[in-house]
Amino acid sequence: MIYENSLQFAEKLDQNDSLKHFRNEFYIPQKENGEDKIYLCGNSLGLQAKQTQNYIQKELKDWAKLGVDGHTDAEHAWKPYHEFLTNSMSKIVGAKPEEVVIMNTLTTNLHLMMVSFYQPTHKRHKIIIESDAFPSDKYAVESQIKHHGFDPSDSLLLWQPREGENLCRYEDLEKILDDNKDEVALVMIGSTNYYSGQSFNLKKITELGHQHNAKVGFDLAHGAGNIQPNLHESNADFAVWCTYKYLNSGPGSLGGCFVHERHANNPELNRFAGWWGHDKATRFNMRKDFSPIPGAEGWQLSNPPILSMAAIRASLDIFEKAGFENLRKKSVQLTGFLEFLVKELNNDKINIITPENPEERGCQLSFQIKDADKSLFEKLTEAGVVADWREPDVIRIAPTPLYNSFQDVYNFIQILKKLLNEK
Repeated sequence: MIYENSLQFAEKLDQNDSLKHFRNEFYIPQKENGEDKIYLCGNSLGLQAKQTQNYIQKELKDWAKLGVDGHTDAEHAWKPYHEFLTNSMSKIVGAKPEEVVIMNTLTTNLHLMMVSFYQPTHKRHKIIIESDAFPSDKYAVESQIKHHGFDPSDSLLLWQPREGENLCRYEDLEKILDDNKDEVALVMIGSTNYYSGQSFNLKKITELGHQHNAKVGFDLAHGAGNIQPNLHESNADFAVWCTYKYLNSGPGSLGGCFVHERHANNPELNRFAGWWGHDKATRFNMRKDFSPIPGAEGWQLSNPPILSMAAIRASLDIFEKAGFENLRKKSVQLTGFLEFLVKELNNDKINIITPENPEERGCQLSFQIKDADKSLFEKLTEAGVVADWREPDVIRIAPTPLYNSFQDVYNFIQILKKLLNEK
């Protein structure tokens, strides 16, 4: 697309946007004067869909009316409730339905996956993560390494950008694997880096890891609902994600999990077990030995929290109507417009560290601020822009296609331009 730097052009793009009506299905935070804020923080917490309250209220009413019988007699029976989310979720992450389950929270799921897919030996015990992985991922893998009696200073390998660069190179990952032949047990990468916004080629990483007989998993916290990871095609062993960012399920809501179908019935895989992962036909017999459900459902532990799942269902139903391919297409245009307008500022105080290639990023652009002291970010906040600051010097901006408009992007840039001129 050839962009123009004008409000009229932004208005034209919005008029021609077939997804524009979905904005009206979300609550937009407002300033004190009642105007909408410019919300560009879906990468941290997605907005509430207006129908979420109705979905949750329906379950509360069924609970009040039916009590325990709601497990079987509610309009959306609670016993199979997680199954109502599976088809929509599988489309969003590019998996087969049997490879996906909504359960627990992200880091809990990461630990459960590492129980199964990180089984170190005296020789093969190392884990590769990106150097600027989200802290929770780093804490999780370090604790797993220690749990197995190894030292993270020896067993944890960091894939990092070269000096003076902001992005990771695949040839450097390959070198780490080559330099540690037969010692890498697991490659565990954030599919879309939370800091730089770099979105990785999952299939390529999986191929590299499998060539060295390592298991490969991904954290899709910043990928699910943002990019299309095509998890089944990538051949990854597992993946985990949260649903409260791009998937708009509410603060601290449940996570998701992918286990490739080739592991669906592998009795050799170690796992932590719970009754909700047991064969559905005999789950309530209570006295049967554990017999896991084939596929990702077999990693479930406890019966799910229905109220949280109702919020997820409310958002996923909107995704289903919009179509993820359509959302991704708009996201590329929306982020491209943002990038174009930032470059039009021609200001050396702002450096976009996110890749220029749309195939290597999602909707987030990370602005590195020269001589940053957070004052610019604070002034943006005062002006009604909801964005995100990450130490030491990055402002993360994420125009989200479900509820952000091209005018949001244009108006944000006008505010940014004014503040930069004041400085």
